[in-house]
Amino acid sequence: MKTFVTILGLASMVALAACDSKQENKVENAYENQADALDNQADNMEAMADNLTGNAENAAENAADALENKADATREAGEKAADAVEKKH
Repeated sequence: MKTFVTILGLASMVALAACDSKQENKVENAYENQADALDNQADNMEAMADNLTGNAENAAENAADALENKADATREAGEKAADAVEKKH
């Protein structure tokens, strides 16, 4: 499911890229790259959680969820920053 959402998001970005300025795309891409790194960290944490049990597993899963939330917030911040760049032009 996460792969489908990522592909859908990338397709949306490509479709919108034609309308956006280069500077807007640069800002949004920087945030997107940071969010992707956070998602990768979350994936690694979830994989580690699969090898744990009990409280350690729960802690790792909670940490992964927190990273995913941070990635989502980063993407949202990137969209807002890109919109701000677009409004300046």
